Amino acid sequence: MKRELASIKQQENVSIITLDDGKANVFSPEMIRKVDDLLNEVPIDKGSLLITGRPGMFSGGFDLKVMGKGNMDEISNMVKSGFNLLTRIYSFPRPVIVACSGHGIALGAFLLCCADYRLGVKGNFIIGANEVRNNMTVPAPILEISKSRIVKTHWFRAILNAEMYPITEAVEPGYLDEVVEEKDLMIRAIEKAKDLATLGHPVYKVTKDLDQEDILIRIKAAINS
Repeated sequence: MKRELASIKQQENVSIITLDDGKANVFSPEMIRKVDDLLNEVPIDKGSLLITGRPGMFSGGFDLKVMGKGNMDEISNMVKSGFNLLTRIYSFPRPVIVACSGHGIALGAFLLCCADYRLGVKGNFIIGANEVRNNMTVPAPILEISKSRIVKTHWFRAILNAEMYPITEAVEPGYLDEVVEEKDLMIRAIEKAKDLATLGHPVYKVTKDLDQEDILIRIKAAINS
């Protein structure tokens, strides 16, 4: 039986998407398509969206196996669809909460930057963008998203210097809003998601659109260039 890479469930007015490929929760072409399809099941005029991963692993980023094959068309398609998915989550018309259940690396860290509220779990986990350290350029769409979340005093350390932060130290640079004990992660995340779900429609969407308008123009232009 084929493993579901991600799943969705409803808890009152909260839609919960869980990433779980049994390994590093990489954003392969299949994972990207699956999450994109699940987003179609989330109401856009009420409630909130909560995204989490499996215990110990939120996401390790793009699928390096695809990168390693060297097929440039396949790599380009995966990266572009991944950026489009992040943009969709970043600009989602209802509040987005992330419960970071473990490591959040590369695209996993940037997914944190797409959310309106981010919680992390205490443990021996790291958060960060390791692209530059791995001799990879950080593309413009990701730079735009991260600039809206990573605090200015940590920008060079977090992005250009590719610093990896222990999850308990990831609030100060702006990757997370709070860190809680493992037993409290989903309890607190659902509590926060239920609270943000009470924000009115379309007031929330209109305000978010106004705030993100210029950034989204730059993101979409970079993706389509």
